[in-house]
Amino acid sequence: MCTNRHSALSRRIRHVVMDMDGTIYLGSHIFPYTLDFLELLRRKGIGYSFLTNNPTKSPKDYIAKLTAMGIPCTEEQMLTTSRTVVEYIGRHFPSAQRIYVLGTRSLQELFVSKGYSLVDEKDAAAPDVLVVSFDTTLVYPRLCKAAWWASKGVPYIATNPDRVCPTEEETVLVDCGSIQKCIEHATGRKADVVLGKPDPTMLFELEERLGLQKDEVAMIGDRVYTDIEMGRRAGALPVLVLSGETTPELAREACLPGDLVVKDLASFGEML
Repeated sequence: MCTNRHSALSRRIRHVVMDMDGTIYLGSHIFPYTLDFLELLRRKGIGYSFLTNNPTKSPKDYIAKLTAMGIPCTEEQMLTTSRTVVEYIGRHFPSAQRIYVLGTRSLQELFVSKGYSLVDEKDAAAPDVLVVSFDTTLVYPRLCKAAWWASKGVPYIATNPDRVCPTEEETVLVDCGSIQKCIEHATGRKADVVLGKPDPTMLFELEERLGLQKDEVAMIGDRVYTDIEMGRRAGALPVLVLSGETTPELAREACLPGDLVVKDLASFGEML
C-alpha cells in the first residue's frame, strides 16, 4: 500500500516516532532489523523518539530495557503516558495535590517524585484527581474505590485506551481500556480525558519542543486504532508496520488512503 505520494511524503520526514512493542521489539526480543533502521536514521540526520502507551514502567525503566537490547535512548527520546499524565495534571489542575492512582508502584512513585500525595483506598476524603491506568498489581478493593470516586464526580483521567497489552505469553493482559469499561459499567461514568495513543497530545508537544511541522513527523506502529489513529489526528504521516498486532487482512479493512502500510521498519527504511 505504498504510492508515489507516500514516497514523496517520506522524503520530507525529519523525525520518526516509534511505537515499541510490536514495532521495534516483541516482548523481550528485539527485531533483527531495528538497530540497522536506527543507524540509517542517524546517518540521514533524522531524529527519532520512542512512544509507548504502557504506563506500568517509568521512562527510566524503559530506557534501561532499551539499553539492555542495545538500543541507545535518552530521557528526551522516551515518550510515555506515565510522564504525560503527570504533566497533564500539572497544566490542567495546577492546584491538585492529592491523587488517587489506580496503577503500578512505578506510576505511583512518579507522582510522589513530582510532589503529589497519594490517596489510599481507605481514605474517606476525596482526592483532587482520579487516575486510572494499566494496573498489573490490580486488587479488588482499589478497583472498587476508583469506581466510587468516579461515581462521586472526582476529575477522572485515564492513561491510555488500550483494551489489551501485547504479550508472547499464553494469557490476555487486560489493559487500561478494559479497566475503564469495568468502571463505566459499574457507575455509568467514562473518563473525562483518555491520554496516550490515539490522543495526539504527545506528538503535538514533541513538535512544539523540536520546532517541527506536522508533515515532517512519521508516526510508526502496529495498531490501527492507537498508533495510526494518533498519526491521523496529529497530521503526521501514519506508518503501519505488519510486525505486530495487525494482519494484512485487517490493514486492508481499516486503513485509509493517507496511511502507509509496510511490512516492517526495514521496509520503511528503504523508502527513506
